[in-house]
Amino acid sequence: MTAREMEVALGTEMPPDEWSAPMKALWWDAKGDWARAHGLVDELETPEAMAVHAYLHRKEGVESNAEYWYARAGRRFRRDGLEDEWVALVEGLEN
Repeated sequence: MTAREMEVALGTEMPPDEWSAPMKALWWDAKGDWARAHGLVDELETPEAMAVHAYLHRKEGVESNAEYWYARAGRRFRRDGLEDEWVALVEGLEN
């Protein structure tokens, strides 16, 4: 998905049902509902979900928890800026 496609989707009331939980979490995060976003990925064990989980804890300001989830994701998703990371996640995930 492109960032532009996500921007269009953000104009809707709910994310599409067919989207993955990590993609829905990024949608809820962009809508300002961190808790709902976190709840979608909190118990998931996929690399994609753990990367979104890491991003959410970084955004929350809890670096140690974020680093734990980045390590669990098995890849380096982190970008210098949170907005850049959000875009990279949106564009890298399957919806």
